[in-house]
Amino acid sequence: MKKFKVILMIFLSTSCNNNNIITWENYDEVDEIEYNSNHEIERMRYKRIQSIFRNKNDIFEPFHSFIRSYDTTEYDSLKKLILNKDISFIQSQILNKNLSYEKLVKFFIYRIYLFEMDKEFYLNSIISLNPNVIDQAKRMDKKEATNLLYGMPILIKDNINVKNMITSAGASVLSNNLVDEDAFVVEQLKEKDILILGKLNMSEWAYYFCRPCPVGYSSIGGQTLNPYGRKKFESGGSSSGSGVSIAANFAVAALGSETSGSILSPSSKNSLVGLKPTVGSISRTGVIPISSFFDTVGPMTKNVYDNALIYNSLIGFDKNDELSFLSKKIDLNKMKNFNTSKVKIGFSSEYLNNSIFSNAVKDLNAIGIKTKSFEPNKIILPYFRKILTSDMKRDLPKYILEHANKDLVIKDIDDIVKFNNENIILHAPYNQHLFNEIVYDTVTDSSLVEMKKITKVEANKFLNKIMDDNDFDVFISVDNDMAGIAAAAHFPALTVPMGYQKDGQPTNITFITRSFKEQLLYNLGYAYEKKSKKRKSPKNYN
Repeated sequence: MKKFKVILMIFLSTSCNNNNIITWENYDEVDEIEYNSNHEIERMRYKRIQSIFRNKNDIFEPFHSFIRSYDTTEYDSLKKLILNKDISFIQSQILNKNLSYEKLVKFFIYRIYLFEMDKEFYLNSIISLNPNVIDQAKRMDKKEATNLLYGMPILIKDNINVKNMITSAGASVLSNNLVDEDAFVVEQLKEKDILILGKLNMSEWAYYFCRPCPVGYSSIGGQTLNPYGRKKFESGGSSSGSGVSIAANFAVAALGSETSGSILSPSSKNSLVGLKPTVGSISRTGVIPISSFFDTVGPMTKNVYDNALIYNSLIGFDKNDELSFLSKKIDLNKMKNFNTSKVKIGFSSEYLNNSIFSNAVKDLNAIGIKTKSFEPNKIILPYFRKILTSDMKRDLPKYILEHANKDLVIKDIDDIVKFNNENIILHAPYNQHLFNEIVYDTVTDSSLVEMKKITKVEANKFLNKIMDDNDFDVFISVDNDMAGIAAAAHFPALTVPMGYQKDGQPTNITFITRSFKEQLLYNLGYAYEKKSKKRKSPKNYN
């Protein structure tokens, strides 16, 4: 009997530190949806917040053993070493043995688990986690770091292939798209020993699916919510999970993708740095497309330096991408030692009424940058939508044929529309208006080529004329205001936090310049960030 008591005492003393697994059960969200029914932004009048397609518990099931035994006091003690810290600082803590790659990965997994399983704070930002990432981190700890990004866990938008993980674009029709190859950009990351932590929610089919509908909604992931104001502010899209997750400190960085505004928008809405690079500088092979003419992948981070680091890890010539070219790496020393007096910036006079933007201009002037306003002109690009529609009709079947799971029964947009119509409430509660348009698209191959040529030439002519007439090198705008024209011209854009509106909503300054000049954007973004220091993390996610 005494022996039994001793064993029982030992069991109790060891088990009292164990964590009980939180089980998610979908709750009645009628009141929340009703509360949002009069939201001033029409597309934020949600029909659904939680996903009813997949079981949220499945995300964390591979980690139950770790979660049960995790020392929560360690989680709290590591916050000061990880939250809102840049990559260089985190690496220095690992080098000094205050941290390890295993501890870093476990910290982020536990953090995601705590918030995403809490009905008051969940953000619906994560679609899946890499079940092997802890073991991969342990292996990293046994070797010496070879670069600044070694062992850093990042999150990937769920339209980008990661080997042995499902790539869904948020669509229930692709819920079994378990791929056996990495996208080219993921190969690039793995070559630098970067860890793939998981996959991110997004606007379904990169927001070229339904209209009007909320940004950040997908049938698999549900509605992403902005940590700066859940159900109050838009999350931005289509890389909504990328923006939300990094704002909430769920990883050191994320990959997003952009056709027109899909990196710039969620970066701005979540007070992040986001780069939309020159189309072709980063490969699109293995990425679920909208348009091979407009699409690009790009990094989303909490600061400019980390963004440049990630960008350098992504670039590389891809023979399978028709627009790919070998882009120059960002010279980080040039970025740090940039002579601000040698550049001129222009902006539309319509922004002069924006006090936050005006203060950003003052910060730029204070570091020696010359600025000039110009009278806004209008440009109409009549083929923009037609290119998206016609490209997706061609490019999506090509992805399915070459990069998707071979057992998928769908082959094209027509098949997807038919699948969704079998249960429209489950698969497409907001409609599939744009996919219906794609099915009936009749643009010929030769006409599409001509439309692309005209669109790019006209966009370049328009932007170059403003720059030449007003003698400046770089546009600045607010958030993703100029995303469409930049996309058409294939101009790169870098967005950087510039402050918060009176209600707390984040807003960004966005730098845009001619193709292939990412170095200039990073130089300016770094100089502005160093002067302004505007970014603050969302208060409920510290």
